[in-house]
Formats: sequence, C-alpha cells, structure tokens
Amino acid sequence: QQTRQYYDGKLAEHGPTARGVDWNSEESQRLRFRELARLIEDDPGASVLDYGCGYGALRTYLRERGHRGPYIGFDISQRMIDAARAGSADEDARFVADRDALERVDYTLASGIFNVKQATSGEQWKAYVLDTIEDLSRVSQRGFAFNALSLYSDQEKRRPDLYYADPLELFDHCTRRISRFVSLLHDTPLYEFTLLVRLR
Repeated sequence: QQTRQYYDGKLAEHGPTARGVDWNSEESQRLRFRELARLIEDDPGASVLDYGCGYGALRTYLRERGHRGPYIGFDISQRMIDAARAGSADEDARFVADRDALERVDYTLASGIFNVKQATSGEQWKAYVLDTIEDLSRVSQRGFAFNALSLYSDQEKRRPDLYYADPLELFDHCTRRISRFVSLLHDTPLYEFTLLVRLR
C-alpha cells in the first residue's frame, strides 16, 4: 500500500515521464531498459510481461527496437495502469493491475521494483525481494530479468529509504534455486546491477 501511494504521488507530481516513476532522467531509464532487453534481443516475437510497468515506457522502448510479440504491462498502481492505457494504441499490448489476471509469458522484465523500501526494514524488504523473484520465475516460461540498486554503491551516497541488494547473493540465490543459466551485469555508470535468468 505504501509503495502504491508513493508512486501515485510521483505520477501526480511529474506525469507519465521518467521522473513520474522516480528515475532521474529518461536517459538513465532507457539505459536500464537496454540492460533488461538483452534477455530478449534474439526473440522479437516473444511474449513479454513488464512487471511493474509504470506508465508503459518499456513497451515503447521495445517496440522501437523491433519487438513485435504480445506485451503485457502489470502494475500495482491503477493510476499507472490508466496512464499506460492512455498512452498506448498498441493492439498487441494490454495493461492490468490485478496480479491474479496474469498468465505465463515467454519472458518477464522488471525495472526498479526493488528500490524504494521507504520505512520497511531491510530484512522485511529482502524477504519481499526473494518472494517476488520467485513470482517472476513462476510467471515466466523462458526467462526473466530484473535490476536492483547495488550494495557496492558508495556508502556515503546511499539513502535510508532505498534498498541496496547484494548482487552476489541474488546471483547465488537464482543459480541455486531457479536456473544455472544466470548472467550478472554490473558494468554501467548506474549504482545498480541487472540479473538475466534464462530458464531453458
């Protein structure tokens, strides 16, 4: 509930823009998309679930780069879903706010959903992260990808309301529990990392 309220507030303040989903700029948002999209770059006809879709910017990014398969955007914020629907005339795209309405897809991509913990404790948020990774796996047939703020970021620049994950711990978790085909990307100027998990 607090996460929904947080992002509803950002959308109300900044509209359907990168800042409206709490990114510093469109440039950094698209850089994150580029890393996530590595998972599907050889499969333009695959079905894709955008888990935490916001106003649907990833759909636009993927279409610009040749993705032509079905796109489903899911977000817990109904206001985000409304903004995404208003900004899309794509007949092969749909947007939902109900997790139970999701069906399995080829690939799931999740950008930024683990970052803003607000007042939640680190241990509670870590449990949420691990539960959500399992959910990404359940809804995906061929693979999933997500990003997170990195524990290797500069200590003095961290914010107490954000969650900084251990990339090695999550790599180990995904490799041991989900698939042995896991790639860890930690080489952009951003203070974060991306994990690509291929299921087959």
